[in-house]
Amino acid sequence: MSAAKKTLRDSLGFFFSKQFPKIFIVALVVVACVVPASSQSSFNRNGTTEMGSTVSSLSIPNLDINITQPRTGEQVAFSVQLLLLLTLLTLAPSILILTTCFLRFSIVLDFIKRALSLQQVPPTAVLNGIALFMTIFVMWPVINQIYSKSIKPLSDGQISVEQAYQEAEGPLRIFMYNQMAGKDGNSYIASFMRMAKLPQPKNLSEVPTYVIIPAYILHELTVAFKIGVFLYIPFIVIDMVVASILMSMGMMMLPPVQISMPFKLMLFVLVDGWGLLTQQLFASVAI
Repeated sequence: MSAAKKTLRDSLGFFFSKQFPKIFIVALVVVACVVPASSQSSFNRNGTTEMGSTVSSLSIPNLDINITQPRTGEQVAFSVQLLLLLTLLTLAPSILILTTCFLRFSIVLDFIKRALSLQQVPPTAVLNGIALFMTIFVMWPVINQIYSKSIKPLSDGQISVEQAYQEAEGPLRIFMYNQMAGKDGNSYIASFMRMAKLPQPKNLSEVPTYVIIPAYILHELTVAFKIGVFLYIPFIVIDMVVASILMSMGMMMLPPVQISMPFKLMLFVLVDGWGLLTQQLFASVAI
């Protein structure tokens, strides 16, 4: 039995090692030739493609824009109002910056960064973000008045656009006028009134808005630069002391800023500079 098994195993091994690859290749060729012919004979070439009832076609909206000439005065007024609204939205960031205390806060924060001899820290975007949120905090009562008297009634349809503009203009005018309540502010208002060839006003109601805004901008620039000068004085003293020490030691090639900056940072942190600066900025704004 063992001899018969060995003979059968040898014959099968010879068959698979020699003949099986050839037979396998021949079978693949036959299948490749027979299957396309059988498929062509069993299926119709002129087939049709139909979509099921559950499949919906792609819906593309039709856009139609008509431009016509205005025929009535109301249509002309509406077009002008739309143009003014788009212009106002374009200039909204500049208006918000120049008619609020953001201008003062951003300039003072930039001054303190330069006084500390800091180049990259904190970044300008961070300083502008701090100034923005400080402005929102300070201006929140004015924002509430504008929303309750102008935006909310306009959205409810209780007042017109002109009335909403007048209601929003009032709190902002009062805020800007309160910041200029002093000798410098009155001088700016008087200067712009003379340039506009208008009589000197007796109260706020006689001052046009287009006069208050430039006067307020110049006043804020003046106040911000005054605060910046006072912030610079102690740090300039440190720079002078460090420069004198380096010159006395003969180290004239070493930049004094590299030595004085750590001392200025230590002084600023020890006296709680950010807290004092924030408190004084809030105190400088009259609400």
